[in-house]
Amino acid sequence: MFRVNNTQQISLFDRVNNASKRTQKFIFLSWAKCFADEVFPAINEDTFAVLYSSNSASRSNTPINIVFGALILKEMFGLTDEETFARVMCDLQFQYALHTTSYEEQPFSDRTLSRFREKCYKYEEETGIDLIHDEIEKLSNHLAKAIGLNKSLKRMDSLMISSSCKKMTRLEILYTSVANMVRTIHRMGEDELLVNMEHYLNEDDYNNVIYYNKSEESDSKIQHIIDDAEILIKRMEDNFSEPAEYIILTRVMKEQTKKNEEDKTVAKEGKDIKPDGVQNPSDTDATYRKKAGKDNTGYVGNLVEAFDGKGNSMIVEYSYDINTHSDSMFCKETIEKSDKKEKEETMLADGAYNSEENIVLAKEKNIKLVTTAMIGKLPDEIFADFQMDDDGKNLIKCPLGNEPIKTTYYEKSGQCRVSMNKCSCQDCPNREKCNAKIQSKTAVITISKKTIQRAKLLKQMTTDEYKKLSRQRNGVEALPSLLRRKYRVDEIPVREKRRSKLFFGFKLMAINCFKLTGYCNKRDKSVLLKKAE
Repeated sequence: MFRVNNTQQISLFDRVNNASKRTQKFIFLSWAKCFADEVFPAINEDTFAVLYSSNSASRSNTPINIVFGALILKEMFGLTDEETFARVMCDLQFQYALHTTSYEEQPFSDRTLSRFREKCYKYEEETGIDLIHDEIEKLSNHLAKAIGLNKSLKRMDSLMISSSCKKMTRLEILYTSVANMVRTIHRMGEDELLVNMEHYLNEDDYNNVIYYNKSEESDSKIQHIIDDAEILIKRMEDNFSEPAEYIILTRVMKEQTKKNEEDKTVAKEGKDIKPDGVQNPSDTDATYRKKAGKDNTGYVGNLVEAFDGKGNSMIVEYSYDINTHSDSMFCKETIEKSDKKEKEETMLADGAYNSEENIVLAKEKNIKLVTTAMIGKLPDEIFADFQMDDDGKNLIKCPLGNEPIKTTYYEKSGQCRVSMNKCSCQDCPNREKCNAKIQSKTAVITISKKTIQRAKLLKQMTTDEYKKLSRQRNGVEALPSLLRRKYRVDEIPVREKRRSKLFFGFKLMAINCFKLTGYCNKRDKSVLLKKAE
């Protein structure tokens, strides 16, 4: 049964009240005071009521704000579940932060955190609603308000997050998928389906196939495993319901194989395998992507940080997806879920977030999207002075005011072939910049609305205001480094997108809590100095 934790009165035997003055001073000047006053009371327990029974006769839940708060503290101090449990039971700072110093017995067990996570996983699987994500964003926005951020200035960045699964070759992926299926069938007592495949049950078989493997033998071994997989799938089709291993095996076969001219199932060419294919059967959500010359297998996180230019900031939004999800798509999704702003809001990002669609969408929400770099071939700034109609199908005039004779729009490429008067272009000082090609009767220019917009953006980048915003955006690049160095984001101890996303969210919340602590320390120090004066 769900019950709100509203019994937090201080008892006569409260541990902090009965502690020495020195101990009390230490606690009141530490992070625990800030957490207890600002973070803990803002955790909305009602968000998680759907995870529990409404039957009043059933056992009541462990207080949600204590569990949620403990998960934040776990990431703040880089603890395991067991270490967190020990700290909650014995550490006065933890108990003060979680408002449990008056409890006779701490309402916690060694399974409390894992049970809560499992409930959240299952609820998201059934409904598609991520309760943890929603609550972390609400709590982060509350903390932003607590430190006085108006959130009119934001910056965005993404980071690759490695899966904890082992990097596998194609041979390993196919072998492991088949071996997992064989073991599952054996456990189910259906050994009659495993004729001539018993060797997959042998502990030494993996080493014999994978490690004692010569390069020239790989193709034949892969083909042999593919033949086994095809036979296994056919044997299973009419025997029993589909276990997870069967679904993975059929997916791997679909991604890794094809039918040749003789209608035989063979391995695909490496270039034909998509990056969103299975990289390891133990983490089927992880995808492959090459970025900045580095191979990445796993996921990608996107961060939106509100800041004031005075050193105060807070991560107020985040997203998490497979690593083939582009920055431009993250930008679009972030803008789409935003409400229309009463006052203009500025969003700073790098060039990968820029697109014509995102700029238009941002304007509709009263958001000024400023990208501080451009990717791809850069147009000449002269194109910024060309005038084109709203739908981008007709050129109105060139930078010198000359009107075109004819404009032909090509739907497939989005380009316009513009025929200009030969005399007006032949001696034009901008001819080389706009790449006008002189023909027998006309001059031809190829241009698009996208080129004009990119040229305008490039021209804008030279302004002092833009350079200032560019420097401010660079501050968000410290977050990926911090997440890797201190919060070990590439070592999340779970697999699958849904599960690892939960850990990622609490790591971001841990960063926000330390940002809040830093603000509170500066504020309290300032108050003490004023009193001293």
